[in-house]
Amino acid sequence: MASTLGKPLRIRPEKLMSRIKNLFDRLKAENRAAFIPYIMGGDPDYETSLRLMKELPDGGADIIELGVPFTDPMADGPAIQAAALRSLKSGQTLAKTLEMVRSFRAEDNETPVVLMGYYNPFYAYGPKKFLGDARDAGVDGLIIVDLPAEEDAELCLPARETGLDFIRLTTPTTDDTRLPTVIKNTSGFVYYVSIAGITGKDSGETEAVKSALARIKAASGLPIAVGFGIKTAEKAREFAKFADAVVVGSALVDLWAKTIENRGLEASAAEADNAVNAVLRLARDISGAIRAARNS
Repeated sequence: MASTLGKPLRIRPEKLMSRIKNLFDRLKAENRAAFIPYIMGGDPDYETSLRLMKELPDGGADIIELGVPFTDPMADGPAIQAAALRSLKSGQTLAKTLEMVRSFRAEDNETPVVLMGYYNPFYAYGPKKFLGDARDAGVDGLIIVDLPAEEDAELCLPARETGLDFIRLTTPTTDDTRLPTVIKNTSGFVYYVSIAGITGKDSGETEAVKSALARIKAASGLPIAVGFGIKTAEKAREFAKFADAVVVGSALVDLWAKTIENRGLEASAAEADNAVNAVLRLARDISGAIRAARNS
């Protein structure tokens, strides 16, 4: 099916089934926000990060945001930059990240998985080949940080035609003039960056974020996730009162780094247990706060 930026996007009916849509429909009925933890694929090695990924749903994850490592992650702060470098050092590639998703899907066919990264690895892989492999592996959506809406024909529209959601970032500087262009072909949900800066900085002021989310939701009609700088269960609870989803990345990645900083690539079972359990404890705290946010 051919698509251009000048024509409305049309997707065949059999491609309309979406784990992401089904999840948000269910959570809307339950009157709660989704918890979306971010982890870096392959950090510090394939097997340990895969184990963490497989256990995140038991830690309260509703959607898993899986990072694809890149040498120059310009939107990310020090914690995620360091995670990307550890991952690349261990030999992680986009192909191995897709293999992680395949292994995850062998045990979990319900939890949506969104890949987040920068366009260079996807371009090098070959967009058409990547989309087919991603669909077959069980990927549900993509967040490509450095691919603007003006380049939708490059990956966004082909992704949607393949049946993958393409999730766009909006920021405090996305004004009413720019917003229609940004959300035009967005699907699944919109990711609102609560700060004008990199990951790991303090999150935005609650009332300002609340106002921005209401404006974006009115324009897009999609669920809105808020992320960047959400470091504590308390802050997650604040945003979960009005956001459709809360994304937590740097806090989990930073804790992960602290538990693995003194180990080599060959970890003992006990060291892997300690690392995974530490992150799961924090994830459960955050998930519990999000689930309770609208009951208080």
